[in-house]
Amino acid sequence: MSYTILVTAPRLADEGREVLEQAGCRLLFIPKGEEDSLGEIMASQPIDAVIARTLTLNKATIASCQGLRAISRHGVGHDAVDIQAAAELGIPVTVVGDTNAQSVAELAIGLMITVARNVSDLGQRVSTGEWPRQTPGLQLSGRVLGLVGCGTIARHVARMANAIGMRVIAYDPALETMPEGISKAANLDDLLTSSDVLSLHCPLLPSTQNLIDAAALAKLHSGAIVINTARGGLIDENALADAIMAGHLKGAGLDTLNIEPPPENHPLLRLPQVVLTPHVGGNSDAALALTARAAAENALALLSGHPPAHGRIVNEHLLEITQ
Repeated sequence: MSYTILVTAPRLADEGREVLEQAGCRLLFIPKGEEDSLGEIMASQPIDAVIARTLTLNKATIASCQGLRAISRHGVGHDAVDIQAAAELGIPVTVVGDTNAQSVAELAIGLMITVARNVSDLGQRVSTGEWPRQTPGLQLSGRVLGLVGCGTIARHVARMANAIGMRVIAYDPALETMPEGISKAANLDDLLTSSDVLSLHCPLLPSTQNLIDAAALAKLHSGAIVINTARGGLIDENALADAIMAGHLKGAGLDTLNIEPPPENHPLLRLPQVVLTPHVGGNSDAALALTARAAAENALALLSGHPPAHGRIVNEHLLEITQ
């Protein structure tokens, strides 16, 4: 049977597109610059499944698509999809599991080194004619890396940090014991007061919104670095800017922000101690290929009535309640 699949982006990596085309699917895309057309397309086209990338699928948009039967997230997070609304309409929502974990972890380590060694600021200064050889950097070997959350991405980060020579501790209330190479923090305060580098790897939930606020930042070691490749809403960004400008923190490396892209007056944009990337942790060639294929296979599995081979149904508990 042929299905109509909407991809909420201009394209899908070949590995995913080929899976859908071989299954005889009709593919629809949202062209660049036409993101506002998402609601109109979903309301007017006979769409069976959505492969959801960065655009938001709210209750009204999901409800407007009368034949929608599945939402497959092209990624590991699902905060851009109203999973409650989807469940009320009997629509399962899946994520792809760990397909981009290595790539996100590599970026976290890259941001860590970039901030520690002032790479971004030094590069800009050299390009304007300076040669600031006397600018000291921070050696990471021998420092303590604190991980908030200890899922697959965090474990990849820990493995690389151990190789550098860092001692790694983690706080994750869902885990009784930690993997080899990671010590367990008794609580978040214990983690914060022990960390030279703080790296976030937890989901954005009501309970974690602004988890790293002014009080939390104040508990970090003087000269600490904050890394976030998870979700922007985990950090009070104004408090982070204040802590850096006050000299308490060395800097930050952030792949995610509360508002993306940030407004022109965002306080972190003007700080040379802050390195910002545009939410590209999973945007490597290998990760995009694996993620696209997994998202495509999840969509087809849901439409054929079978459990997905990759990832999981994130609103399964809600579906059970509404059925």
